[in-house]
Amino acid sequence: MARWLRPLVGALLLLEGAAALSFLHHRYEELVQALFRVQSQCPYVTRIYSIGRSVEGRHLYVLEFSDYPGIHEPLEPEFKYVGNMHGNEVLGRELLLQLSEFLCEEYRRGNERITRLIHDTRIHIMPSMNPDGYEVAAKQGPDSNGYLTGRNNANGVDLNRNFPDLNTLMYYSREISGPNHHIPLPDNWKSQVEPETLAVIQWISSYNFVLSANLHGGAVVANYPYDKSQDQRFRSHRRTVNTPTPDDKLFQKLAKTYSYAHSWMHRGWNCGDYFADGITNGASWYSLSKGMQDFNYLYTNCFEITLELSCNKFPPEEDLERQWMANREALVAFIEEVHQGIKGMVSDENNNGIAGAVISVQGISHDITSGDMGDYFRLLLPGTYTVTASAEGYQPLTVTTTVGPAAPSLVHFQLKQEVVRKPAERKASGTRMNKALQKKVVPRATRRGTQR
Repeated sequence: MARWLRPLVGALLLLEGAAALSFLHHRYEELVQALFRVQSQCPYVTRIYSIGRSVEGRHLYVLEFSDYPGIHEPLEPEFKYVGNMHGNEVLGRELLLQLSEFLCEEYRRGNERITRLIHDTRIHIMPSMNPDGYEVAAKQGPDSNGYLTGRNNANGVDLNRNFPDLNTLMYYSREISGPNHHIPLPDNWKSQVEPETLAVIQWISSYNFVLSANLHGGAVVANYPYDKSQDQRFRSHRRTVNTPTPDDKLFQKLAKTYSYAHSWMHRGWNCGDYFADGITNGASWYSLSKGMQDFNYLYTNCFEITLELSCNKFPPEEDLERQWMANREALVAFIEEVHQGIKGMVSDENNNGIAGAVISVQGISHDITSGDMGDYFRLLLPGTYTVTASAEGYQPLTVTTTVGPAAPSLVHFQLKQEVVRKPAERKASGTRMNKALQKKVVPRATRRGTQR
């Protein structure tokens, strides 16, 4: 085939695949059927699992795409999309179903880009985090849906205001030069969260997610952390103070990847608001406490942004195909962003993986840790970095590496165990040191027992 014909043929295949998608609103039972239909069409690269149940007992289903479903392969990053956190913000729910159908169909067609993405990435797609709220909103439908109807879960709780407040702990810790990463949860956190929130926290604690986005509606903008401002004297949710993370430039790049791949998000003017480049720092827009994206960044290794995808929270079915075409490339391009920065194995001298090793980048005060197998993933912009791996009982190791724009750099760390002297040796050494110090610095009167 002539080389100039290949892009044209590829585009035609994508259009043909898009035409096969179902541009409908899916109630819970229909959503479940759609997920299992995709799994039956692509059984060798998909898996369906539930992370828990909603207040009213509906499963929180996840569809996984991988060349080895259900298995974490070392050095293969974990990615997730979460939709419908607010039950009445439904476009993300439908887009994730359409994305699932699209990935399956294009994989079956042999699309090289999609095949490579599924083989190199473990992709987790949760179309609905709040199926109970969706059912409330769907009863009214797109024409008469209230702005808040169905937003909360069945207990009337806004799930994006329900995660443990690690921002406040982080801001306090920063004042005393403490960490702003992997902050421990409060002792009573389980009693303060909803079943859906609890399920998500346990989910993201079980998988070493690297990159994520949660999909919302009501605006058109890519929103990145921090969502919560440090200034707590102002209680108005419209208080705006730019509150960057240590990875601010990286988050801006991630957000721009989506906004510029989207058909119109990057233009800035949408829904009566203007956001330069179609992106915003969360707290710069308005301060939000106990949100999910900040929680991901402060508690796990995951970098998450929030995607506001439509002015209309519950768009009519006739608008779904247009919205899919506007978001299709952006949804795929954002997944591909998980493959940047550095990654590698942290192992001991016998090549056994070291779990929980800390990866620190000089100049960026936010660390990540290695997973259960000892592999780690650190998203970084192109540049040269000094990176240190450390683990309890091992000597830290520091290297300098250069990150390019195309693919992650492989940087492995083999740590040597610390030399631990026997207790008798430490005691003898300490006695010799004490005698030497006494002879050198202790006054004669003190040696005789005289007190000042």
